[in-house]
Amino acid sequence: MNFETRLSRDSIDETTIPEFIQADRRRRSPWVVVLALLLIAALAAGAYWYFNQKPDPKAAATSGSTTPAKPAKQLPRVTVVVPGLSQVANLVNASGTLAARRDMPVGVAGEGGMVTQVLVDQGQWVRAGQVLAVIDRQVQNQETGQLTAQMRVIETDIRLAQSELDRARALASRGFVSKADIDRKTAQRDGAQARLAVARAQLNQNQARMRRLDIRAPASGLILERKLEPGQVVSGGSGGLFRIAMNGEMEMHVAVSESDLVKLRTGNAVQVTPTGSTQAFWGRIWQVEPVIDPTTRMGTARVALAYNSALRPGGFASAKLQTGVINAPQLDESAVHSDPKGVNYVLALGPDNKVVRINVTVGSVSDDGKVSIMGGLTGQEKIVQSAGGFLQPGEEVIPTVAGAATPTPASEPAKT
Repeated sequence: MNFETRLSRDSIDETTIPEFIQADRRRRSPWVVVLALLLIAALAAGAYWYFNQKPDPKAAATSGSTTPAKPAKQLPRVTVVVPGLSQVANLVNASGTLAARRDMPVGVAGEGGMVTQVLVDQGQWVRAGQVLAVIDRQVQNQETGQLTAQMRVIETDIRLAQSELDRARALASRGFVSKADIDRKTAQRDGAQARLAVARAQLNQNQARMRRLDIRAPASGLILERKLEPGQVVSGGSGGLFRIAMNGEMEMHVAVSESDLVKLRTGNAVQVTPTGSTQAFWGRIWQVEPVIDPTTRMGTARVALAYNSALRPGGFASAKLQTGVINAPQLDESAVHSDPKGVNYVLALGPDNKVVRINVTVGSVSDDGKVSIMGGLTGQEKIVQSAGGFLQPGEEVIPTVAGAATPTPASEPAKT
């Protein structure tokens, strides 16, 4: 038979507990209560401090900590520049071909013949009247000899006719010769003199024809082309056998759009750079042709250049034509970008330090790498100087003005 006995605290007789246990209980009970109360108070104070703590800006500024605030870590830092306005040359970029300013073709002036000598070559300088080539003149030499002999015969006839006339006049004073004989002998003498004049003219003509067998330079200049060799038979229809650049002067035929052509004036300075060369040459516009090509809508400006061996007629070159001086912003090349459509733009900062895109019109590039902005900017904008390829319009950044001290964010104390 089972019995279940329920025991309670009241049912336990304290007298039945051993004395040493009762003494231990009396010793521990107050300390347990005190420790529990202290633990509860500590937890309550920690919770209150955790949920009610606020950052103290002054403490952060003097704490010496260099750890940036959380928002500053998320914003990129960029360098910006305010370009302002600078005086820059207003340039028109164009291209064209090099040529001699006065290109003179030289050919046979006379009847021609076989070439016996060529005395010059390409690249040589010649003076006006210098013989370039000689044509065979054996036939002309024979004609000259014949005319010379004929003149001598006529001169002899003149002397004989003069002697007979003198004798006739002496006899006529004594009545032995009639006046008709005097007139006849005078006519014979005058006829001989006339024949002499004709023969002399024929000799001069033949000598002039012989001189024309020498191909001569019409003016001083540089031989650009030679199309003649000894033994070659030439005539007046052979065309140009030499090409000479008069005084060695060169020029560039610059193809300019119709809208830019109206900006050009005679005397404007032009910088010419031959293709494949880094050397630039300065010249001036000496003529703006009045005709526009109806097909290409392009005009031609002719730029006079001094001789230089690097300027080869027929070569291609680029040109920068100055049309005046204007005030325009200038930026580093790193600040100017181009999209896939070829549109040039820059990245600027708005009042809220957010990136905005501004399309611009690009002008010339100076020798120090500065790009002139001909349209789109006033010069007072804050332009991202570099690293623009990593930014997107609308993105917020921390700006640093180029040339100024680096700004310190509020969460980043200054270092001393």
